[in-house]
Amino acid sequence: MLADVGPLGVERMMLSESLGRVLAADVVASVSLPPWDNASMDGFAVHADDVRGATAEHPAVLRVIETIAAGQRPTRPVAMGEAARIMTGAAVPAGADSVVRVEDSGPSSDAGMVTIVDDRDVLRNVRRRGEDVIEGARVLSAGTLIGPAHVGVLASLGEVQPSVYRRPRVAILATGDELVELDGFRAVRAGERIVSSNSYSIAAAVRAAGGEPVSLGVVPDDPRAIAERLQTARGCDMILTSGGVSVGDYDHVRRVIVSLGGEISLWRVRMRPGAPLAFGRLFGVPWFGLPGNPVSALVTFELFARPLLRVLGGHRRPHRRTIRVVLDEEVRLAAPLTHYLRATLADGADGTLHARLTGAQSSGMLTSMSNADALLILPPEPMIATAGSIVRAIPLDGDLGGTDRFPGSS
Repeated sequence: MLADVGPLGVERMMLSESLGRVLAADVVASVSLPPWDNASMDGFAVHADDVRGATAEHPAVLRVIETIAAGQRPTRPVAMGEAARIMTGAAVPAGADSVVRVEDSGPSSDAGMVTIVDDRDVLRNVRRRGEDVIEGARVLSAGTLIGPAHVGVLASLGEVQPSVYRRPRVAILATGDELVELDGFRAVRAGERIVSSNSYSIAAAVRAAGGEPVSLGVVPDDPRAIAERLQTARGCDMILTSGGVSVGDYDHVRRVIVSLGGEISLWRVRMRPGAPLAFGRLFGVPWFGLPGNPVSALVTFELFARPLLRVLGGHRRPHRRTIRVVLDEEVRLAAPLTHYLRATLADGADGTLHARLTGAQSSGMLTSMSNADALLILPPEPMIATAGSIVRAIPLDGDLGGTDRFPGSS
């Protein structure tokens, strides 16, 4: 699925709107950070040799030549026997190599003098120019997902409009005679229809993965209606359909894809839930035929569509990182397939993460997915996973890092 797929086009956007986007170009520092030597705390800028060995019994007494507030520049160097009162962030004057914290200074009988009663700050509390970033250095690499700290770094470097990859536009179409959107909820109350939850959950999953969902609505199980609606997906970067990809008499989606000039690369995966997954290309872009069952649709999106979507968006690590958990209950598999089971996680007394199923694992029980912290990965063999065994899991409540390896790989 990820073969021959790469990031989409590049655009510039305002830094204030860049959170969650992916850098499309390396960021090279045009300035050093910090731009000058500055104090890391309030105190006195001094020569180390003037205060080395100072104690309460044998203090160092220095003449205070000026006070330097944050945002001010020193007016003169500090000579031996002198000190400058300095505030956090202020530029350290030439000649000074240490900042003695205020609490290590004592009272002096002479105005304009300061006594230093501890030498623990010798050669400390000075943030050197370029300590964080050197001018001309590559600070951030293309492919970096912009988080809050990255926004701060970019601002510090004057990057007003960073270059980022475009968000993939993802067309989403739900199929099924029984489905309505929320504006048709009266039919649900009447017991005639059900809400197309996939239209909303998959759109939310696309948005969470960094894409821009484009709703194509809901169509009945009619080949002509499906084909007409899919035509409106032209211009999108990915197409997702849900339902209609199994073997029933009303499962028309795969035939419609072919009739529109698309190609189907695979159909069915040896997993549960989500076996009737289809994948191919339509209108020159990736197409996923997700199952119609709500849990199956979300699980297959998580495992297959989300990584491809992230590659299109420029992410270097498309897959979530898997973790090891301790199974707190026996789990029996109903078939020799790889299972992805919804589970909750809890901290164990031994410092490990423990997992327990959310309850019944029917692919139609969407609440079991909403209650899940992770998907447990259970291989086809053995058919019984005993309580206390160590299994792999994919966290769903946050991206705990990333990997370029497929979920479930060791």
